[in-house]
Amino acid sequence: MKTPLRTEREGRPRVELLWQAAVVAMLFAAYAGMYSCRVTLVVAAPLLIVDLHSRGMSVKDATLELGTLFSLGSLAYAFGKFFLSGIGDFFGGKRSLLLAMVGVIACTLLFASAIGPPILLLAWIGNRLLQSIGWPGLVKVSANWFSYTSYGGVMAILSLSFLVGDAITRLGMSAFIGIGFGWRALFFVGAAALIVIFLLNLFLLKDSRTAVGFAPPEVSPLNVFGESGSNERPSSIHALLQPLLSSTAFWIVCALSFGTTLLRETFNTWTPVYFASSGGFSIAQAVAYSAALPVAGIVSVLAAGWLSDRLGAGARARIAFVGLTLAACAIGGLALVPKGAGALTVALVLAVGFFNTGPYSYLAGAMALDFGGRKGGALTAGIIDGVGYLGGALAGVAVARIELQFGWGKAFISLAALTACTALGAAVLASLEKSAQRQNVVL
Repeated sequence: MKTPLRTEREGRPRVELLWQAAVVAMLFAAYAGMYSCRVTLVVAAPLLIVDLHSRGMSVKDATLELGTLFSLGSLAYAFGKFFLSGIGDFFGGKRSLLLAMVGVIACTLLFASAIGPPILLLAWIGNRLLQSIGWPGLVKVSANWFSYTSYGGVMAILSLSFLVGDAITRLGMSAFIGIGFGWRALFFVGAAALIVIFLLNLFLLKDSRTAVGFAPPEVSPLNVFGESGSNERPSSIHALLQPLLSSTAFWIVCALSFGTTLLRETFNTWTPVYFASSGGFSIAQAVAYSAALPVAGIVSVLAAGWLSDRLGAGARARIAFVGLTLAACAIGGLALVPKGAGALTVALVLAVGFFNTGPYSYLAGAMALDFGGRKGGALTAGIIDGVGYLGGALAGVAVARIELQFGWGKAFISLAALTACTALGAAVLASLEKSAQRQNVVL
């Protein structure tokens, strides 16, 4: 009778590992699919500007119209992060994620069918508002499946979902544009792919380890909730918010999110337009070369996640300081690049993507789980992301206005200064974390 018991104990970790791998795969596909529907507008931006111009709008006004669309979408996304992300903590991560996917599908189809700017704006705001609860739902499911000792690696892999979705969308849509697809057809393709992914998650994804009979995972001993951080559900909104909002380190992470998201959204949004207008490339080439940005980010996220788990959670802020300092230097280089520089322009954009994306991926991923544990992982990720997208809102119309009035050089100088200040914030956070670890207190 002892042998079967030994076999069961030995087999259980393998079963858990298979379950965890399946959960990661489904979460990865879900967010990559939602992000694909988001990036489609970035890819279609040059075509949409041409379409608006053909209807009588000047190129300048069409560019500002698109910038306004991006900015209002980012504000809607930030609003959802602040006020909707707690759905995952109170009602479960899977439900939150599925709701986000249904909403994104509906709004993507509406955008593709829109007959004028007002409907485009309504569809895009709806898309971003509903997508805002997707990542917090993913974080909540992750907190219910993985121990804090593996947050860096697991969240690095899941953070690749938006980078892989970004890169595949840019490359795939570039091919579709090359064979004559219009911007509406691109949105129909994105919605169709997400419908398939939604059905897989609906029937296969499990909300937590306990739902399939495994013990709950360990949470970080430095989470802001202390021992109650291991609870799967909070008792009230106050119990969820008060420890977070009274943490200085948490607010510094929010500030880092503001800076890194503004930088990331600027390059994600305007790289195809920048390459086409200043890099010397055709629209199809500009979209294809812009795929280098998320590819650089993929390498960055994997390296940053692996390194932080190896060095410990306290190392994340130090790694962010180094990365953001180098990103500021690369942006300064872009400010000096002459028009039509081609390969040099692409290389510097790659450098920005590499040095910024790793630190960015920590904030609403591994760091959110460090602060929130199982109890508040969704809301913590939502607030961090929400503050970030207040900065991301500036990547649309504000960057468009600076570029139109002063040129890309001045825009890059402004971004370099902001990134340098963000790097200093990471240095302060590293100091606070080191002090908390010495005293063995919560952040």
